[in-house]
Amino acid sequence: MNSRGTRVLAAAALACAVFGFVTPQASASSVPSYQTWLSDVHTAMQGGTAYLDQRIAKGGTKLAVVTDIDNTALETYYHAGKPTEDVLAFIKHAKSKGVSVLVASYRSSASSAKEALTDAGYPVDRVCVRKSSESHATDTKQRCRKEYAAAGYTIIANVGNRPGDFTGGNYEKGFKLPDYNEQLS
Repeated sequence: MNSRGTRVLAAAALACAVFGFVTPQASASSVPSYQTWLSDVHTAMQGGTAYLDQRIAKGGTKLAVVTDIDNTALETYYHAGKPTEDVLAFIKHAKSKGVSVLVASYRSSASSAKEALTDAGYPVDRVCVRKSSESHATDTKQRCRKEYAAAGYTIIANVGNRPGDFTGGNYEKGFKLPDYNEQLS
């Protein structure tokens, strides 16, 4: 691995420690098999529903979870349009407990993004997508979470697969799925 790759992995490890999200070990050399990805996703989401139950019991108003779409809620790289089962179970559990389901995506159309998610079985309350002036997904995700927080939501969990999905805060706990050195964008 070159020094840039080492720095990227070190930065990711630091982000995991600082922001408290769970991430599996991943190889940065190539995109793994579907089965490996599923296993890594399962590891990343492990304990998610228990966390939700504990956090919900603490109370609060307008509790919400935020999810990314591509290679997070949907298996875009491996099976376009298919739900990522561990994420779907997490989101459905949250919804069953009265938690709002919010989406932050770099996609450009909120209606088609919502349709893709609902077709895959996701209960979705609100969708926030890229503005034409935004040139990076990190900016969009950050803006969306800020807007949700400004609307009174308490974001108790944030699910994504890229480091930029977690930049800027405005959530209590992150669940970082593998992206294998940003190869699953």
